[in-house]
Amino acid sequence: MTSTVHVHDQATTLGNGSSGGGSGEGAGAADPIGPDAFAVQIADQIESFTVAVVEVAKGGDPDAAVPHLLLQVSQLLLAGGRLGAHEDIVPEERYEPDTGPEPDMDELRERLAHMLAPVDVYSEVFDPYVPRSTPVPSRISDDIADIVTDLRHGMAHYRAGRVSEALWWWQFSYLSNWGPTAGATLRALQSLVAHVRLDTPLAELDGLDTDSEAAETAEGDLERQAGRVMAAEIAAPLGLRPQRRD
Repeated sequence: MTSTVHVHDQATTLGNGSSGGGSGEGAGAADPIGPDAFAVQIADQIESFTVAVVEVAKGGDPDAAVPHLLLQVSQLLLAGGRLGAHEDIVPEERYEPDTGPEPDMDELRERLAHMLAPVDVYSEVFDPYVPRSTPVPSRISDDIADIVTDLRHGMAHYRAGRVSEALWWWQFSYLSNWGPTAGATLRALQSLVAHVRLDTPLAELDGLDTDSEAAETAEGDLERQAGRVMAAEIAAPLGLRPQRRD
């Protein structure tokens, strides 16, 4: 099924823009990067990432797992950047068609967790624009499994011929979930590679764990901070005022 979504990839347009003057042979020529080409490129990048991650998780070369994951996440974020810089994609269907059961990511998650066990847990600030955010612990293995889940959901639409639905889902989930997750994962992986290459030992994590009481407290603090910021930003425009306590 051919998508009717109007796709304008600003990154490609900037890269192909011509300067003023000249013979003007290309003036008025159609943009070679149309909706179908854009969708194919994004789908290819996403498929390459999922295939590569599954291969890394098999454990054939555990010593190279971190640099390989660093490369793959970096390349995936290029596709994400193109989706994020794009105008809002509107799917053809009003309601999202059912894609069937979500794929089970437990095996991938467990394989990566086993391989990355000494460095799987890292500390991350959920939203850098929330004032005085408390860092929260995350796991690289969880993050990558969650990213693959989002990407495969969109790929199910793409393979079913629902191109605009796939692009919409990949764009929406990039902005809401897998984009921030991939960004955090990239920082952790880059930090690991830097520590190794620069021969600087990792600091002790002092029992940092995603299941710890500190993690739950940090998440609660983060929610309260986010709530205060949102209230400050939207209360005045909506004509709302904080309720007074007696």
